[in-house]
Amino acid sequence: MLNSMKRTLAAAELLMAFPAALFMTALFVRNIQPQQYEPAHTAERIVTWYATHPPFSLWILLIALPIAVVVIGGGALLQQWRGDAELLAAAHQTLGAIRMHFATLLIALATSACAVILAIVALHVVTD
Repeated sequence: MLNSMKRTLAAAELLMAFPAALFMTALFVRNIQPQQYEPAHTAERIVTWYATHPPFSLWILLIALPIAVVVIGGGALLQQWRGDAELLAAAHQTLGAIRMHFATLLIALATSACAVILAIVALHVVTD
């Protein structure tokens, strides 16, 4: 696949995924703090807009566009995977490195997860 075509496809997929990501982010943000404060107030308005436009927001923005991203992206990845020996070699090399350093990867994942948990708890403590 040509580089410019891949960039265009990536940009199109990001645009198609944006409405669903915005909604999911708004759901999270509106629960961080009281809704009279920003950004929770704006997040509540976004969620309310989605709720008041159910056919469009649910069927198109939250279901059809993400399905299109999965189908189009999956097809593009499958085509790229089958046609690019360099990508296949890089994937095998990456998997080998992951296997070799699996314990370090687990430590990094646990550390990152706990950092996120602590950030969420700190936000909760600050907002109460």
